Amino acid sequence: MSDTKGQHILIVEDEENISSFVKLYLEREGFNVTIAPTGAEAIGAFEEKVDLVTLDLMLPDMDGLEICRQIRAKSTVPIIMLTARDEDIDKIVGLEVGADDYVTKPFNARELVARIKSILRRASAPVKTSKRLESGRIQIDAARRECLVDGEQVMLAPKEFDLLWELLERNGDVLDREHLLEKVWGYTFAGDTRTVDVHVRQLRKKLGDDCPIVTVWGSGYKVGTEVHAA
Repeated sequence: MSDTKGQHILIVEDEENISSFVKLYLEREGFNVTIAPTGAEAIGAFEEKVDLVTLDLMLPDMDGLEICRQIRAKSTVPIIMLTARDEDIDKIVGLEVGADDYVTKPFNARELVARIKSILRRASAPVKTSKRLESGRIQIDAARRECLVDGEQVMLAPKEFDLLWELLERNGDVLDREHLLEKVWGYTFAGDTRTVDVHVRQLRKKLGDDCPIVTVWGSGYKVGTEVHAA
């Protein structure tokens, strides 16, 4: 419990039975919890320090995807999208606008708490090797969790940063999607390896021609440029 004490979780959920249930489980684990039943309240609550957001896709006043976009425009805080719709397109769009993970309702509260703890643990974990890596014009700094292209910062979502770091640190090794899911997310999505593909696509969009990630058809991904410790 000591590793979660004081961490602040924002639950954006209009169904009181769900939000109160999740809040109870999180508080048992030592988290501080704020509930926002509407999009407007979520944006207001986010002005305070928040360590992670669970965000319902369907809200009475605002689309959860739009809230995710607004949060991502100013913060890299981890976001877990909650959706009652079990359609692949909803999950993919959620990841494309900046969510780090998704959970489909109905869900097990213990599983959600485990995912929250996994994401927070990885976001704050110290880097065991180099603190900075360079590839072409890209430099990523693990301590600051910053990605720079020619000295200009590029905002990456937490899982985008972790995925880029894992590929750069392996310096040309071909990594399959299952490996990347395990290393970056800490668990598998019951075989849904498209999560990795969506995040690679987002990295390519944000980094443009400087993105060093190469697709190895039938195998996975690697970086196609030399990587150096900075």
